[in-house]
Amino acid sequence: MKVSFTPKEYARLLELAHLGLWVAGARPDDPATMPERYADIAQKAFALAEPLGCADLVETDVNGQYFPTEKLTEGVVHEKIDQFVEDAFWSELVGRLAERDLRAELGVTELSEELDDEQAEQLDRIEDSYWREFEASGVDHLVVLRGGKG
Repeated sequence: MKVSFTPKEYARLLELAHLGLWVAGARPDDPATMPERYADIAQKAFALAEPLGCADLVETDVNGQYFPTEKLTEGVVHEKIDQFVEDAFWSELVGRLAERDLRAELGVTELSEELDDEQAEQLDRIEDSYWREFEASGVDHLVVLRGGKG
């Protein structure tokens, strides 16, 4: 099989590789964080950068291992990572707080995998209230009561 990429297309492919590796735990400033599962394929992809016209996006370390340059990891890619982290943070915070509150309302310690219609509506209502609060105030009104519910 033969595949051809323009330098622009290959640059986008390298961006996707970097984004995927970042989500999988790899950090460009620490080669030891490269997930073993993806190390070989990442090295193959990065090794093709020079022949495919993207030598400025990849460099090698003293051991001959390829890694992305700042040109690849900054700019648009960094903005995408920042947005992903921001979205994941708020989604997890809202989801976990809403589930906690629903458990408290229902008097159960654990929610079942499948919520009934009424529970799903309650959860949506609680999530909506958290989204409105966080969109208006961020974490400014968030308080953690240490040692219990106060």
